[in-house]
Amino acid sequence: MPKRVLTGNIVSDKGDKTVVVLVERKVKHPLYGKIIRRSKKYHAHDEANEYKAGETVRIEETAPISKLKTWKVIGRVDTHATPNTVDA
Repeated sequence: MPKRVLTGNIVSDKGDKTVVVLVERKVKHPLYGKIIRRSKKYHAHDEANEYKAGETVRIEETAPISKLKTWKVIGRVDTHATPNTVDA
């Protein structure tokens, strides 16, 4: 079974080798059809303590590391990347 990969924002980096990542998803209300934002926090393993609060990161599901940690940070998502320009 493939490992799940999610993208979210770090809301806390206070734990040693641990970051808390807030992952938001949008779902449609079953009756009224309105799009609703649902969020969940995941504790993820950060081996080198290199990620800070406010960064957008990708996390990957792993074997349990501790009571709360079953996710590992893969890397940063570059939210300020400039789009490639095409010369005509």
